[in-house]
Amino acid sequence: MKERRSNKEIMLLILFTALVCLGVIHFSALVTMLQKFAGMLKPFIMGAGIAFVVNLPLKFLEDKLLCRLPDKVKRMTRPIGICLSFIIILLIILLVVFTVIPQLGRTLTQLGMKIPVFWENMWTNLEILVDDYPEILAWVESLEVQSFNWNTILTNTVNFLKNGVGSLLNSTVTVAGSLVGGVVNGLIALIFSIYILSQKEKLKSQLERILHAYCKESVEQKILYVSSLLYRNFSKFITGQCMEAVILGLLFAVVMTIFGMPYALMIGVLIAFTALIPIVGAFVGCFIGAFLILVENPIQAVWFIVLFLIIQQLEGNLIYPKVVGNSVGLPSIWVLLAVSLGSSMFGVVGMLLFIPLFATIYTLVREDVNKRQPKKSFSRKGDKP
Repeated sequence: MKERRSNKEIMLLILFTALVCLGVIHFSALVTMLQKFAGMLKPFIMGAGIAFVVNLPLKFLEDKLLCRLPDKVKRMTRPIGICLSFIIILLIILLVVFTVIPQLGRTLTQLGMKIPVFWENMWTNLEILVDDYPEILAWVESLEVQSFNWNTILTNTVNFLKNGVGSLLNSTVTVAGSLVGGVVNGLIALIFSIYILSQKEKLKSQLERILHAYCKESVEQKILYVSSLLYRNFSKFITGQCMEAVILGLLFAVVMTIFGMPYALMIGVLIAFTALIPIVGAFVGCFIGAFLILVENPIQAVWFIVLFLIIQQLEGNLIYPKVVGNSVGLPSIWVLLAVSLGSSMFGVVGMLLFIPLFATIYTLVREDVNKRQPKKSFSRKGDKP
């Protein structure tokens, strides 16, 4: 019996080694195949992400509000909760869009009207400068102006028109195809997320049964523990990040209103929305807010940047550690490392995913170290004479 088992293990090891060798030899083909497979699964991965985010308000609604519904409509609790959760998230997105986008458009329009005046004033000041310092004009006239080769310019223009029309048509078809594909993937992701939310207890039970059937009890318990830890860290991170963003946006809106700065409500909403991106998000909101205020009053734009730096220090030292840092239990140095790695690998999505992922790994390593450390210290004490 032992010989059969050892032979089976040897065959599995040989098969695994052969697969690894094939993967190394045909690495490019393997990467292409994995990319295609990931592209096929993309709408379902997006749907799982949507379901995870929507499940947070859904769980709150079911535990706090919908549980009080009469018994006659108890069976409608889940559909009502899913609809209310999607409506809440949609209203938040619409609030940001209809608060920020129209004002940004009006600001760009004002900026377009002010640019000609700016150029006119600049040319006037330049003429005054040339009159005061004639040596500048003499230096400019001493520069050799290169003659234009009109034949070359005409030839390049004709070639651009010949090739540009075809490239434009190809680009239009590509953009249209990408747009249609994005809409289809979005609809599939939305429908898949609704299926997950409506049957989440059943899916959880099925996964537990699969683990129980194919894994040892110790492995099963470890997978379930890691999964619950991941769920808890991701939930706490998203909840804490949203709460921190709301606090920061309200703080900016109130302080800017007190100091009489323009666009207080809009910039507060914008900073609250961009603050959902860890560390760098609030700075994006600051840049856009300073740009909007700059059109109205450059001096107030400078004071807004000073105000942002002060509030950012307050938020970084008091609000964020209390609201987000303690929720995931990850030290700030590892938060910075998680954000850097996540942004370099997967962009903004990576920044959002890597913090709770690092928090989970940090917790598992810390627990394992705490288990091993007493044994080692005990053995070292026992070795002493």
